[in-house]
Amino acid sequence: MTVVRALARPLLSMIFVVQGVNSIRNPEPLVPKAQPVTDRLVPMVKRVAPSQVSERIPETTVNLVRLNGAVQVLGGLALASGKGRRLGAATLAATLVPVTVAGHPFWQVKDKEARAVQRIQFMKNLGLLGGLLLAAVDTEGQPGIAWRATHGARAAKRETKRGAKAAKREAKQLAHEAKQTARLAKAEFHLS
Repeated sequence: MTVVRALARPLLSMIFVVQGVNSIRNPEPLVPKAQPVTDRLVPMVKRVAPSQVSERIPETTVNLVRLNGAVQVLGGLALASGKGRRLGAATLAATLVPVTVAGHPFWQVKDKEARAVQRIQFMKNLGLLGGLLLAAVDTEGQPGIAWRATHGARAAKRETKRGAKAAKREAKQLAHEAKQTARLAKAEFHLS
């Protein structure tokens, strides 16, 4: 791991761990902003999710805020520690979208100064989202699974072609040798 990665991951995850802990301990201040989003999101997720998952989704916004906080803490710790870093980054990215929509709806704010502040916070979260997406796909310079699969398939195809050509060459050589042996045997038969 490079020094940049060793510094960047904890720095990127710090806000999620701190805010996640705050959401778990004191969710009430976040409930009014989260309520409109959870009222629309929860029924949709419950319709789409398998019954084993949908039965476990909390109904109250307070519990949903706490759940989101717990997911952010776990995702932040995974990203910061490097254990499950890509999954942690992807999870944080997924939690950031509803948080951003609920927390910074600048398009609904009438006051010009308040709208500017909310727009900046919205764009800051978009920047964090971009960093999380980069962290989610970062393979630390090693080939990713998709590249390995494609490369492995190409290598297998290439080796199969080489093997087939070698077998064809060998069969041709053996056939040629068999013909020569047959000619020699025939010539010897005629001479005797």
